Amino acid sequence: MQLKLKKYKEQLKDWPQNGHHIMAQYDDETIVVYQSYKRAIGEFAAKNQYFGGGFSLERMTWIKPNFLWMMYRNGWGTKEGQECVLAIHLKLDAFQTYLENAIISTYKDNLEISREEWQNQVKQSSVRLQWDPDHDPFGNKLERRAIQIGLRNEFIHSFAKEDIILIEDISDFVKEQYQFVLKNDLDKLIIPEEKPLLFDDEVLNSKLNLK
Repeated sequence: MQLKLKKYKEQLKDWPQNGHHIMAQYDDETIVVYQSYKRAIGEFAAKNQYFGGGFSLERMTWIKPNFLWMMYRNGWGTKEGQECVLAIHLKLDAFQTYLENAIISTYKDNLEISREEWQNQVKQSSVRLQWDPDHDPFGNKLERRAIQIGLRNEFIHSFAKEDIILIEDISDFVKEQYQFVLKNDLDKLIIPEEKPLLFDDEVLNSKLNLK
């Protein structure tokens, strides 16, 4: 694996406890996002290094840069149809472009537009942005909010191939680490190293409510 790993408890002390944060593994050029699929789709992607085969380009696909939030959603790879866990190394500039074009999936009064205008934007947009409660390894809700991004139309086409640097099947790693969760032994739990992401673009940071 090319993922950088670190003990969960060592990271926990440095992570923000509340607010909106894009918790992710990234550098100046790449960012890692996670998805889970049934074996046929996930194995095709890992083998061919792009999404094809049974992967649908016609429906919205959701990506999550936060490993533990993905583990909450897929039950550490135990949920049916989500057994194959992928770490997708994306071009950071492509990820930023997604967010620049994103429309938030839930209307809020501070959007400075009417509900009708927002509804029209959601219908027309090819990128959805959603903030959800983050979760700890056991699936308990946290005060911190985690991001997920829905892609469709031209963005799902670029995501499926051009925006990808590397696709890793990390299913075995997930299974191994889940054993420590089941045994309530978080001292041994190792996960991808993550930190909050802020962009150089302050307008984008403000749009995303990042601190």
